[in-house]
Amino acid sequence: MKPQMILTVISAVVLSLMAGCVSVQADTEEINDKMTTQKEKAESLNQTELAEQADRHIWGVHDENRPPRPVVTPGMTDSAPPSDAVVLFDGTDLSSWQSTRREGGPARWKVENGYMEVVKGTGDLQTKQSFGDCQLHIEWATPSEVVGNSQERGNSGVFLMSTYEVQVLDSYENKTYPDGQAGAIYGQKPPLVNASRRPGLWQTYDIFFRRPKFADDKLTQPATITVVHNGVLIQDHWTIEGETLFQQRARYTPHPDKLPIKLQDHGNPVRYRNIWIRELSEPEKFLKDND
Repeated sequence: MKPQMILTVISAVVLSLMAGCVSVQADTEEINDKMTTQKEKAESLNQTELAEQADRHIWGVHDENRPPRPVVTPGMTDSAPPSDAVVLFDGTDLSSWQSTRREGGPARWKVENGYMEVVKGTGDLQTKQSFGDCQLHIEWATPSEVVGNSQERGNSGVFLMSTYEVQVLDSYENKTYPDGQAGAIYGQKPPLVNASRRPGLWQTYDIFFRRPKFADDKLTQPATITVVHNGVLIQDHWTIEGETLFQQRARYTPHPDKLPIKLQDHGNPVRYRNIWIRELSEPEKFLKDND
């Protein structure tokens, strides 16, 4: 090949490579432009979101002007009532309770040795005071002498707002339907685990309850419940399906914002002691229109 032809070929190759580089550079610049645009758009959206969020909040992050939280003095033990609790039963009398029969007549359960005990046939008890959102602490014991089985063994119940039952039952080596054992939301939700102690031993429920809400006789927000049984979480912020019914699917019926706590007479001599309750406000208000 003649030198002139070689130079021509080399020039063509060089020009082709240069064109390719220009093309790659153009593509790279286009990609970079798109990435910059997307980044700017994302930053813009983020800033808009942050601006809207800041506009909704009345308090800044770590704002020292934010009002301090109320001070509550805890009890000396885990079961002792805190300073803002309403003591419903301290082991001495039933002055905070009344019978659900005879239009609120006197409570007729037995009181002795620091506990109250169901007296068969006298009827359920309910608090004279009504409650909605609450933290309820209650201790209970089924008879040490085992009589009966399944639902006939140490049966009672704690009814939030007189309507939503947390089952009380001797569930220690006692077979029954799971949504009726101790710690169940009766007829709806079995406990996560069976944390029952032997018959005759004292057991503890710590219940955290948020009431249902109604507007124009329609449910707008269902109730939720968390239950700790003997220190073990057995109901984890579960959404209650409705009022407690026997052998029927639960459903909601409109009712007032506050109703009494009820304890059930199911014919078994179940004992209760150390009952206290804390009324809860709405969950912490966080935004400007709710703080």
